[in-house]
Amino acid sequence: MAIHSTLEISYGTLVFAALGAILIGALLTVMHVKRRYHPNLIGALLGALLCFLLLEALPALI
Repeated sequence: MAIHSTLEISYGTLVFAALGAILIGALLTVMHVKRRYHPNLIGALLGALLCFLLLEALPALI
């Protein structure tokens, strides 16, 4: 895949960030249904998603 503009990089980063949010949401849903979730784990997953957003997605958009 050839990337020719910064707009394509921004769209690609947003797609991967959205995919990560969907996967983490699905994981939380499965853990909730099976009653095997822990509040610390949920906080860690949300922190990991926000860390990815701050470190990877925002600099690509600016």
